[in-house]
Amino acid sequence: MQECYRIGIVIADDDEYAPVLKRQKVLSMVPDANVFRQGHRFRFQNQGREIEVHTLLCGIGKVNAAAAAMALVAEGCDCLVNFGLSGGLSSVARGDFVVGTRYIEHDFDLTSLGYAPCEKPGQTYIYEADPTWLSRICRCYPFLIKGTIVTGDCFVNDPARRDFLANQFGAVACDMESAAVVAVAHLAGIPFFALRKISDDAGEAAIEDYREMNEIQSADLFEMTLSCLEAALEP
Repeated sequence: MQECYRIGIVIADDDEYAPVLKRQKVLSMVPDANVFRQGHRFRFQNQGREIEVHTLLCGIGKVNAAAAAMALVAEGCDCLVNFGLSGGLSSVARGDFVVGTRYIEHDFDLTSLGYAPCEKPGQTYIYEADPTWLSRICRCYPFLIKGTIVTGDCFVNDPARRDFLANQFGAVACDMESAAVVAVAHLAGIPFFALRKISDDAGEAAIEDYREMNEIQSADLFEMTLSCLEAALEP
């Protein structure tokens, strides 16, 4: 049996990372030296197996998220996780929690060269969630909404853009990091998932709604992520 299973958690925003910092003493965290803004490590036991969690505060956007994910892979992480706030696109309401069934970079565009929207020539560009992990995570939290999460380097606050993403990709949520983390996990051949809380409806009031929820610095996503990991790692 593997001596220690390492989990990498990529977190983009200072307010999203704040709940991690608040649990430093409780979880006996130690700072993790790296090139990113902040990082920590802590351990816990899961059914007799030692689990080591590496968290990284990477900054907003796909490049930051992918760089952090690669750093965690280089540290020996056996799976990658991303959590944060997302815009809601369809069939979700503010405050709902979403787990991705597939992930797509919605702003990758070679349609002028004859490719499908988001298609990357010769590469996987639609990343499917592991069905076993997904089933275990949803059993842990039955209220989670399952669906496609799309990622791009833009904050969506336009009803027309929101409707396009919902109709084009059948997406339920949009963010700026998850598909980038998932792409790295896919290349590394390791499991992944993203857990997202809907902060706004990606419409005209999205900026105000997002800021209001982000500033609360709620610990629910962090706590749920740890529980989901315990469920996903069942023997």
